[in-house]
This record gives sequence, C-alpha cells and structure tokens, in this order.
Amino acid sequence: MGKKNGKVVENPEGETSKRSPTLCGTNYPLSISFIVVNEFCERFSYYGMKALLTLYFMRYLHWDKDLSTAVYHAFSSLCYFTPVLGALIADSWLGKFRTIIYLSIVYVIGHVVKSVGAIPDVGDTTTHIVLSILGLVLIAFGTGGIKPCVAAFGGDQFTEEHAEERTKFFSIFYMSINAGSVLSTVITPILRGDVQCFGGDCYALAFGVPALLMIIALVVFIAGSGLYKKNPPEGNILLKVCQCIGYAIKNRWRNRKKSHKRAHWLDWADDKYSKRLIHEIQMVLRVLVLYIPLPMFWALFDQQGSRWTLQATRMNMDFGGFILKPDQMQMLNALLILVFIPIFDIGVYPLVRLCGIKLTPLRKMASGMILAALAFVAATVVEMGVTNTVVDPPLAGQSLLKVLNLAATDVQVTVPGSVPFPLPIRPYEATQEYQRLELNGVNQSLTVTVEIAGSSTPCALVLTEQTAYSLILYREAAGLQCRLVEDQIIKSEHGDAYLRFVNAYQEHLNLTVGDQDFYAPKGHGVTPHEVVARGEYTDVMCKAGQEEHAVNLGLLDFGASYTIVLKGVNDSAVGSEGRVVPHKMEDVRANNVHIAWQIPQYTLITAGEVFPSGWFSTQRRISAASSRDPVIFFTLTHPSATSYLLLNIITRTTAFKTQVTRAFWGPSSKTQVTRWTRIACDASVLRLQWVEFLLFASLLVAVSIIFSIMAQFYTYVDGDQLDSMFPAGDEEEDNLKKDQINLSPNPGTDRDYKATKM
Repeated sequence: MGKKNGKVVENPEGETSKRSPTLCGTNYPLSISFIVVNEFCERFSYYGMKALLTLYFMRYLHWDKDLSTAVYHAFSSLCYFTPVLGALIADSWLGKFRTIIYLSIVYVIGHVVKSVGAIPDVGDTTTHIVLSILGLVLIAFGTGGIKPCVAAFGGDQFTEEHAEERTKFFSIFYMSINAGSVLSTVITPILRGDVQCFGGDCYALAFGVPALLMIIALVVFIAGSGLYKKNPPEGNILLKVCQCIGYAIKNRWRNRKKSHKRAHWLDWADDKYSKRLIHEIQMVLRVLVLYIPLPMFWALFDQQGSRWTLQATRMNMDFGGFILKPDQMQMLNALLILVFIPIFDIGVYPLVRLCGIKLTPLRKMASGMILAALAFVAATVVEMGVTNTVVDPPLAGQSLLKVLNLAATDVQVTVPGSVPFPLPIRPYEATQEYQRLELNGVNQSLTVTVEIAGSSTPCALVLTEQTAYSLILYREAAGLQCRLVEDQIIKSEHGDAYLRFVNAYQEHLNLTVGDQDFYAPKGHGVTPHEVVARGEYTDVMCKAGQEEHAVNLGLLDFGASYTIVLKGVNDSAVGSEGRVVPHKMEDVRANNVHIAWQIPQYTLITAGEVFPSGWFSTQRRISAASSRDPVIFFTLTHPSATSYLLLNIITRTTAFKTQVTRAFWGPSSKTQVTRWTRIACDASVLRLQWVEFLLFASLLVAVSIIFSIMAQFYTYVDGDQLDSMFPAGDEEEDNLKKDQINLSPNPGTDRDYKATKM
C-alpha cells in the first residue's frame, strides 16, 4: 500500500512505495535517474567486455580466427534469444523490478566467473575455457533477461499525462546507452593492452572493470527501490497469442470441408478470442513477414567486433604518437550514431525531400541495406591492401626460400626444377620475394647452385614442408659458405615486430632491444626471432667483448619481420675494426595500411543502421503494442538472434571450403593440374578473407532486392486504426493502453535493439 494525494494506494507487488518525487521541480520522477545510471553502467559492462572477446579468444585461449568468430557470434546470438526468457519471467511471475534484480545478480556472477577465467594462475587451459564459456553463458542470460524489462520499467515511472516527458526520457536513456558503449570500448582495450599483468596483456583487469561496473549498476538500481512505481506481472501474453493462433489453425482444419470462408485464417478463432486480439496478431504477423530478409543485414553489422577487429590487428595503428588499439575502433559505431541521428533528421531527409524524392520508411530500409553492402565493399578494398603485406604461408608439400647475400660480390642462385632467383643478388641484400618450392614429400634434400665470381658452388639443403627459409651466403677462408635458417613469416597478432640478428662482426655480440635480450655468436651466428614492441630504437647498446657500441635500428614497425646484419665499418665486415654497423632488411613487410582507412566502412555501416529509422520506429512499436506485450514481441520480432546464427553458418562454411580446397589442390590430390595453377589456387585460398567480405556485400545486395519486392506488397500498420475499429469499451482496451505506456515511443531505446534505431 502507498499514498497518492493523501490516499493510500495499492502496490500490486505487495510492497510499500510512495509516488517518486520529481527532479528539480520538473515532471520527471526522481526514480528515472537511478534507471539511467543503471543502464549506463550495464551497457559499459556489456560492451566493454564484448569488445575484447575476439582477441581474448585468439590470444589468450589460442583459438583460430574462425573458431573465435564463431564463438563470438554464438554468444551474441544467445544474448538475443534470452530476452524471451526474461520477458516470460517478468510477465508471468516476478514482474519487471524483481526480474531485473535477480537476473542482474546472475549477470554479476557471469562477469566475475569470466574475469577469474582470465587469470593465468587459475588452473590450466581447460579450466580457462570452461570458466570463460560458463561466464559468457551467465552474462548472456543476465543481459538478455533484463534487456526487455529496463526500458519498459523506466516508462512505467511516468503517468499517462506526462507522455512528452516520457519521450524525452527515452532519448536520455538512449544517450546513456551510447555513452556507456563509447567509453567502454575506449577504456577496456587500454586496460587490456597498456596494463601488463601475469606477464602479458591484462585480460583479468580488462574483464574485471566491466564486472565492477555491473555491480555498481545493480547497487544503484536497488538504491532507488523505494521510489519506483512497480506494476504487477501482466500474464503470459505470448502463451495467449500462441493459443489463439493454434486454435485458429485447429478450427480451420476441423471446418476444412465446409464452404464457409473467412477473410483471414485467424478469423477462425473469433468464436473464442476477441476480434481486437485477432486483428492485433494479424498486424504483428504482417510485420514479421517483412522481417524475413533482415537477418543478413545484422549478420554483416556485428562483424565490427569480429572480422573487422581482426582486420584492424593487421593495420598501422599509429596516430602521431598515439597508438590506437584494434578493438577500440568499435567505438566509432556508437559515436557516429549520436552524430548521425540529428544530421539525418535535420539535414539529410529535408534535403532529399527538396530534391523531389519521396523517401518512404521502407525505401529507407532498402537504402540502409545498400549502404551496409557498400561498407563491405570498402572493407574488401581495405582487406586487399592489408593482404598485400602478408606472406602467404606454404601449404602441405611446399616450402618457401629466399636468399640473403653476405658475400662481397653479386651471386646467382639456381634451385633445381625451379625458376632462378632474380639477378643479381647484391652484397648485403636479400631477394625481395620468397620462392615457393614444390617438395616430393614431407622432407626433401636438394642441392642449389650458387654462382659467384665466375665459379659455381653447390649447397646441399634439407627442406621441410610448410616452412619458410632464408639461405644465408657468406665467405670464409675456406670459401663460400651456405647456412639455411628458418624464417618467421606469420605476423604478430599484437601488431608487434619480429626481430633477429646475423652477426658478421669479429666478436660475439650481446644486445638488448626493449625487453628482449639477444646473443649473436661470431662467425655469422643467427639469433632466434623474438617479439619486440613496435617503436623507434635509435640507441640500442651492443656489447662486443669489452666494448659497447650504440646501434641505431630505426623504426621497428607494426607486423614486420626484420633481419639485421651486424657488421664492421667496412663492407668486408669480417675482421674490420671500429664500431658495429646494422644493416636492416625487412623479411615481412610492415602493416602499411593505416587503420584510419576503416573509417569509411564504419561510416557506411552506421549510416545504414540509422537511415531507415522511420519504419521500424513506428511498425515495431505498433506491433508490440498491438500484441499487448511490448516485451515479448519486441524480442520475437528482433532479427539479430537469427542473424548471428546465419553469420556462423556462413563463416564456418567458408572455413570448411578453405580446408576442402586445400585438400583438393594439395600434393596428395590425384587431380592433374599444372604447378602454377596450384600455386594460383593456393594464393586465392590463403587470401580468402577479402573474398568473404565481397560475398557478404553481394548477398546483402540480393537481400535488399528481395526486401524491395516484398515491400511493394506491404500495407503500413496504423495504430490509430485500432481505436476506430475497436472503440473504447473493448474488454482489452485498458490493458492495451497500459502496455503502450510501458513501450518506448522513441526509436532506439537500446543499442542492442538495433532495429528501433531504424
């Protein structure tokens, strides 16, 4: 019980509460401030955690990119299915308030479990995987469960006469969502990469901060408990709708032999259910049919956190001293949404109307799909540039070979059964490209011929499949020497550089570059490749015996692999006196495509998300209100859950095709093709990512055409029709109005409810 205007009013949930005081003399109830802060903290925790997932799977759990992408989208899919459970609990049992409380506790537990799973000292890899997956499942049930309740619960705090304030509240609510998203996707990658713990990236801290924010969200929400207006559970509307549909189908089947027909097959339920409910379900079904092509749009949209983030790891992230993290680029979406919405409403739409073009809501939808397809065309162009810096690794039955000439004169190298290396290979230079060699088995011995100063020298080599090598040629008193060493051609996933030294100096050398120590024995000793953080190394101390020399290595750039030959002042190197001189060679090119080139694809995908706001903001709102349940139908009509499943199917299919193609063209294949045809096929398989992006763009264009055709037959839903067709007095009218109050009248009450922004 509570008081209203001096009278005690009944609290349906059995609790005592007073009408919430207002904010600063306005008509805004004080209770909404707790809800807005709760939503900001919850969105910070969700997006901050999610931004890290793909890199966490690859770098911490050591999964490949296809498995990482699949699990990422499976988690996202679960987050969009679980709102059905949360809606059922709220509608049929606990009500919105208690549902938010209890499932937020599950949410917090999930964050804590996820953070513990990111501590290397806790168990082995299996333990980390189990804790990580368990934490993600709990988070999915938590965030999905409260998703359909929080916005509607905020709407409950307003009376019907304050509809304008309620509309503005949803705008503030929406701003808090995007603010939480922007800040979290900037901050948590910094906590991951810039803070080191347990000898590497601090995922435990990066996941722990979102966990703390979720705890704060729960505490803040509970703190406002005495101020909230708490409506009772409204019954399982989904069950009633399903029963109505089932009854109509069953009744139609029973009367299939009768000549009597109904205008709509749902009208066969009119002897048991009200005409208004039947009409509302018809309106919802019309909207649902038009949703069929939409999952492809969201399948592409959510790749910002998976494929696009992986693309960013292979790009140059330097902004003039500020190094951007690859997972921070995701914040562009939320930031651009806040910029685009007023620009579109104030500038773009009026300008289009002035040009005499009628932009109906469904045309906006189709235009949004085209913009998203163009985003993936832009991503394709970027990916092609990124791929040009990558060395395609050798497949089964192949190895790669390049030559490093440390002799004083030009050399020519010929590999039996292969095209000679380009001529000449000058002193202290290496061949620009690797030569792909076909082997007869897992290992093969072959003898290459080295021509130098008019004489030929044979070099016996033993090559292993799927390995890249450098053949180092140098002179000693005994003549020309050959040394075969393995190369590091796979780029660092962290954007670091790989570095090794070849000692052509007369003393053993010790160097420290960043955190890595190198020991290079004399006699052209070669150090192993070590990971070195990207940066300028202009004063590296090199110890030669009792002497120390300052060596300038210059910039060791993102993703490159370097071989640095250390020699004396004279080109003859061996035996020369004086300081140590570095001669740097780039075995694998640095990431020379700047990450800023991702801005066009983010801009296009965000414009594609915002562009068609009109139709979704009206049709979804009406369809939800029509069903008398803004929670369940808001979830059921959301296409994102299906889209993530679709994306998983596509990505796993392309990964499967990669393996099939490799097997088909591999050396064990009985298919008779030329060696160069196989090499060309290998290259296309290894550079499959840009093909996948282009495939996505093509599929979305096809879907937009299908959607445009379907839109020609769509009749817009008008909520005012209900009032004229079913005047006040209908037994369900009061409940409908109540649900319409609870429903957000503003598009985009949650970034996760993406379609509302459309």
